[in-house]
Amino acid sequence: MTEKVTIDRQLDADDLIVITGAGGFIAGALTRHFHDLGYKRIRAIDRKPLSGWYQRVPGVECLSMDVSEKENAIRAAEGAAEVYNLAADMGGMGFIEHFRVECLRSVLVNTNLIDAAWRAGARRYFFSSSACAYNTDLQRDPNVRALKESDAYPAMAERGYGWEKLFSEMVCQEYWAERGLETHIARFHNIYGPNGTWFGGREKAPAAISRKVIEALDSGNLTIDIWGDGSQTRSFCYIDDCVRGIDRIMHSPKLIATPVNLGSSELISINNLVSMVEEIGGVKLQRTYDPGAPKGVAGRNSDNTFIRSVLDWEPSTPLRTGMEKTYAWIAQQYADRKAGKRVVRD
Repeated sequence: MTEKVTIDRQLDADDLIVITGAGGFIAGALTRHFHDLGYKRIRAIDRKPLSGWYQRVPGVECLSMDVSEKENAIRAAEGAAEVYNLAADMGGMGFIEHFRVECLRSVLVNTNLIDAAWRAGARRYFFSSSACAYNTDLQRDPNVRALKESDAYPAMAERGYGWEKLFSEMVCQEYWAERGLETHIARFHNIYGPNGTWFGGREKAPAAISRKVIEALDSGNLTIDIWGDGSQTRSFCYIDDCVRGIDRIMHSPKLIATPVNLGSSELISINNLVSMVEEIGGVKLQRTYDPGAPKGVAGRNSDNTFIRSVLDWEPSTPLRTGMEKTYAWIAQQYADRKAGKRVVRD
């Protein structure tokens, strides 16, 4: 159900909206969001072949190309009124810790795309940053205090992925300060939900745990392996809240070149998340723990004081509600894969 809210987008129905990373999870949902609002000209871009896109939206121009290359970035931004940059090499903690060079190379996407957007005369530019940009020294305790936007400095970001995000935020701020391109920046906090990666190594904890519970039920081997000791804490933001938040942030004159948290403030430990998914699946599993597996910081939560004060809004989907929908979708994907049908992977 579409949430009724007044957003002054200053867009005509025929203005061109460009969304990169649109063959993936969040940008695919964002593409559908604007299409369903009635915008007729949307250019969706992803480097994956079209056959590998998570979702294709009817009536949308879909291009398969790598916008980390300058010529492709120029082609992508041509004629755009708004550009949304959600293209990046990323995934769950297993991917982020093992492929730091690939994560860092995403800086080429933002560097080339923001310059192309400015040269094309785009009115607004959105950059999808991450809570991984925050100082890791503030995240050493599972009982962490929620992170506010100023906690990114002094800088000590997550290696690879976090540093790329922090630098790209600065690029966005300088394009506004020096060149007048209106930029908007959201720091995502663990986005999850249907149509996301659920196996293959890039999946995040909500999807990975759901899949493991479903696999255990299917195999009869009622065990689950947990990375770390399960005490790590996180907040998880449902995809619908994320998309609505992007729309609000992009079109707020109070949030120009200003990083803002986009996440839930509902903190949960990985152990308790496993218990929640067990309840949803109607099973109790024997737990084993892998202390050597990638587990990230000890605790991370979103302080939503700033976004509430500016937008009078914050993500509000309860984790249990979002996890029930996510689990049901992954269960169907799992059944489809067993039946030899195409499923979402990476």
